[in-house]
Amino acid sequence: MSQTSKSKPTTLPKRPSVFNWRTFWGLLFLASFVWSLHSAGVFEADLINEGGWNLVWRFLVAAVHPDFSPEFLQLTLDATLKTLAYAICGTFFSVLIGLVAGILSSEIWWESVLKTQKTKLITQSPWLVVRGVLAIPRAIHELIWGLFFVNIFGLDPLVAVLAIAIPFGAITAKVFSEILDETPRQPLMALLNSGVPPLNAFIYSLIPQAFLNLLSYAFYRFECSIRSAAVLGIIGAGGLGYQIFLSLQSLRYEQMWTFLIALILLTGATDFWSAMLRRRLGAPSRLDLNVLNLSRRKKPLYQNDPVVKVSFLGTVVLVIFSFWYVQADYSKLYSPRTFQLLAGVFQDALPPDFSQLSQLFELSAKTLAMSILAMAGAGLGGILLSFPAANNFLLSGGIGDLRGNVVLFFTRFLLLVARAVPEPIWALIFLFVLFPGILPGAIALSLHNLGILGRLMAEVVENLEQRPITSLKALGATDSQVFLYGILPRTLPRFVAYILYRWEVCIRSTVIVGLVGAGGLGRLLAEQLSSFDYKGLLTTLIVFLVLTFSVDLISASVRRSLR
Repeated sequence: MSQTSKSKPTTLPKRPSVFNWRTFWGLLFLASFVWSLHSAGVFEADLINEGGWNLVWRFLVAAVHPDFSPEFLQLTLDATLKTLAYAICGTFFSVLIGLVAGILSSEIWWESVLKTQKTKLITQSPWLVVRGVLAIPRAIHELIWGLFFVNIFGLDPLVAVLAIAIPFGAITAKVFSEILDETPRQPLMALLNSGVPPLNAFIYSLIPQAFLNLLSYAFYRFECSIRSAAVLGIIGAGGLGYQIFLSLQSLRYEQMWTFLIALILLTGATDFWSAMLRRRLGAPSRLDLNVLNLSRRKKPLYQNDPVVKVSFLGTVVLVIFSFWYVQADYSKLYSPRTFQLLAGVFQDALPPDFSQLSQLFELSAKTLAMSILAMAGAGLGGILLSFPAANNFLLSGGIGDLRGNVVLFFTRFLLLVARAVPEPIWALIFLFVLFPGILPGAIALSLHNLGILGRLMAEVVENLEQRPITSLKALGATDSQVFLYGILPRTLPRFVAYILYRWEVCIRSTVIVGLVGAGGLGRLLAEQLSSFDYKGLLTTLIVFLVLTFSVDLISASVRRSLR
């Protein structure tokens, strides 16, 4: 008896629902952006200070004839060397702290140490505790650390070095731990199963595999240290930031432009050297938020490359020179007077004063609004400028070499200037024509982060796999179709991840623009530090830490939903 086979009806794949986490985050962003505009007073009438346009014109005209007198150039060179030395010393300690703390805060380290204990709670608890402890110094901006250490050590170069080393060390530890956790573990497990101690197994297996990733981020952290060293000059640490701030306050714009040119050249030279060396080593990205997506290196580590050798020797010489040039008094770290001052600060700060929570919540809302506006502007501008700033985009898109090179150079120079000028200086410039509030602070943060995001995003475009683009062109796709279907969909998720990462950094940076009149919690923190109101300072720091951790959690949740 024959059986007739009944064909099953084909079922089409179910269309994903419009109401998902991505839609939710998108609508929440639109609502928060409109609220931030309202908080900044954009919908009100009085925003522009008409009397400030004359100062803006004088500032722009002074760019044509900066002060290049020999005496002033000598002062500029000294300030430049001081900024560079602060950055090198701070980076040295932050990488050292980051490597040790990064291992201790990595999950794989504690799994290796406690390999006999299979309980998940036992293996997870230690690294979560270490990461929780590191989150506190990471959330406090280096300028606040600097203001705090000024009260302890006075105007000693040690202040600038510690103010960079402590928060950047905690940030580096977080990134290093994530790199180690996402590095392939098979060689490590083989050594551990052979009876090799965990530290030796790390040194001979995991760290060599992750070395280029760790080195790439160390380069990026050094570039950040240059900018932070300039910012710390505002509190009296010296260097280019201090000289720029003094020149701007005294309206000596010709001198200010000389210092700005020096800062731009220093930042540009650091970027160029970092990019060249990373290409030689086969580590093209400054920062990659998804370590597993860092492709297998096409180039080995060039041990015999003369550029690598000269760079290594030059780094050693610069580190030795920087510590000699800074002349920080490290004996103050363990002097009895320091411990007495610290004990006095803790006694004065405890218990915290929660009597003004309503004001703190209001300032927190303004701080959050400032960061949202800043990152919306920086993110949009960074996306638009990242493509012409990529060295493989315009030239491969059919535009002539000369025209493409001109656009490439101009865009990169624009991004360099935007990120080289410290946020407080941008804020002071915009305060010429804008009334004090969060709007000039948001614009200043937006411009500075635009320069950083645009360069990071350009590297994403430069490191794209070219085979899908070549295939589309071979099929007859136009340049616009190649961009819409072959480039944008592959870069946009990474762009959003970078924007969210910078948002976490930006919420900390609202402190430094608050110092110059941009409002928010930063202004209150500066006032409390200068008046030695440690109870109020501790309360404000607690609120600021809660705000920072909330932004971190939201950012991490959004990044997970976009994967």
